[in-house]
Amino acid sequence: MKGTYLGEFEEVVLLTVAMLEESGYGISVKQEVEKRTNRTINLSAIHATLYRLEKKGFLSSKLGEATKVRGGKRKRIFFITPYGVKNLKEAKSLREGIWNAIPSYVLQQ
Repeated sequence: MKGTYLGEFEEVVLLTVAMLEESGYGISVKQEVEKRTNRTINLSAIHATLYRLEKKGFLSSKLGEATKVRGGKRKRIFFITPYGVKNLKEAKSLREGIWNAIPSYVLQQ
């Protein structure tokens, strides 16, 4: 499991990239994560996480087309890989299993 562990922030970023489909690049991921978590996130933290997830094999990326708005620069667009989907499903299953094991009276406090 070394190298494939999915931390909480990584999981949120990975879920966000999956949700954004063809629009998953640094700024769009940052904005969506901030909106959904109600937290301010540093763009460099997003980029570091995106590249780390790509190194782990959970994401792949490609350069988009150059645009005038970006001064001719190209965006790096990220996509979830089948391996990333597999790991998200495993994380979801693990969490659901733990939630289901909690006695109902504990959560009624």
